[in-house]
Amino acid sequence: MKSLLAGSALALALHTAPLSAQNMPPFGTEDDTAYAQLLWDVMASAKLVGDGAILSSPYDGSPPHGKMLETFYTTATINGHTGTLIVKRNYGPEGVDAEAILADPGKHLGAITVMYQREDGYDADNQNWFWVKYLKDGSLDKNPKGMALAGRVAKGADKGCIACHSNEDDYIYTTDAIGQVMMK
Repeated sequence: MKSLLAGSALALALHTAPLSAQNMPPFGTEDDTAYAQLLWDVMASAKLVGDGAILSSPYDGSPPHGKMLETFYTTATINGHTGTLIVKRNYGPEGVDAEAILADPGKHLGAITVMYQREDGYDADNQNWFWVKYLKDGSLDKNPKGMALAGRVAKGADKGCIACHSNEDDYIYTTDAIGQVMMK
């Protein structure tokens, strides 16, 4: 009986113990969603998202981002850290063209995917990139398990943001496509 009680106490202690870094979900945490909100606010102030967002020339996209895209490269400062910010507006559906998007961007906007290079130590394994996928209203998209797509999205998985972008030395896919705007 004594060992059964000791085992129950251990089980209770393990069940109520705070999560360690090793067993924390890699993304979608409260901290990730709060940081994603700070990032959205910075992007809205820069007119990269939301009402009155600046427009460029949409260009042909590719999966998983969308039929047509707009990409903006700049920097942003959050909590005293200035990092590289890449904002990609993902448009659809199939068959949409640049003219239709420019005439009514909100009608065709499917999502906004963002990479922001955070401070050293955030995720050294993946060059400190913070990943987030917003719906057009600024809310966070979620995966099929209901996890918010913000933070170290799909870290350690065979598919997803990090898995795909880690194929590039700097995690950034670039092209010479019209529509990519370098902002200062």
